[in-house]
Amino acid sequence: MSNDSILREVDEELRGDRMRNLWRRFGPWIIIAAVAIVLAVAVNEGWSWWQRSTTAQASDTFYSALELAEQGDVPGAISALDAIEATGASGYQTLARFREAALLARDGRRDEAVAAYDALSTSVTEPRVRELAFVLAASLLVDGGDVSAVRQRIGGLEAPDNPLRNVAREIVGLTQYASGEIDGSLETFEALLADPLVNQDLAGRVQIYVMQLLAEGAGNPEQRAAAEAAAAGAAEAGAAAEATDLPPQPSVTELAPLLPPAVDVPAAPVPETAEPVAQTGPAADTIVPEVPQAPANAGASPTNAN
Repeated sequence: MSNDSILREVDEELRGDRMRNLWRRFGPWIIIAAVAIVLAVAVNEGWSWWQRSTTAQASDTFYSALELAEQGDVPGAISALDAIEATGASGYQTLARFREAALLARDGRRDEAVAAYDALSTSVTEPRVRELAFVLAASLLVDGGDVSAVRQRIGGLEAPDNPLRNVAREIVGLTQYASGEIDGSLETFEALLADPLVNQDLAGRVQIYVMQLLAEGAGNPEQRAAAEAAAAGAAEAGAAAEATDLPPQPSVTELAPLLPPAVDVPAAPVPETAEPVAQTGPAADTIVPEVPQAPANAGASPTNAN
């Protein structure tokens, strides 16, 4: 046996001993890592399947609740919505809570509906959803005239940079009117009309409110003049917006190039002279009776005739 063969065998033995030592040292950890990866994938797939199943079930229950509400079964619809909230399905759980509060309001249970909106506003993390819950809760308090309770919920929404500022101002102004604060209501509506980004439909409603307040004597002469000017300005802005939305009407000269070229239409053939149709039957023999003339004194009264 040559020296090269002996050295090769020794090198292979050393390499094998080194691999066996590495396996004894790290082999268990490799097995644990492989098992952990398999378990993680299985858990993830199981969690995804459970979420899909829960969401599908919540969707079916939600639409069933809507059908029950349309049929007038409000208690049954509320029970179905409560079942959705118990499942914890994200998305449908929030929708179910909004819908349940609306059903409570429609059923005349205003205090419960306000409490439901308040609970919703404190539990959600999305700012816009929370603000929407505040607005809906405050809208239910308008008729009560509790200005402080309304401002407690939506007072922060009247900030100039808030997209719901004008909706909040309308609710506050209506609540002030319901409480008898007609001057404060007029001031709130003036601030709404002064917003250059106010929606035209909302501005139209507020103009009616302002006219009603002015008719009831709200505000001092300066406020009344400012309110009338703001209402007139909002009306002109709405008319201008409607006018700009209409597309310009093309003239006849502009439409002329779009028309198809004229086509020579051949003259219609002259029909041959038809032979007269002879009258047959009783119609040909009909004699028109003569109408007797009225007497000369037809216009005289009976008394004169005698």
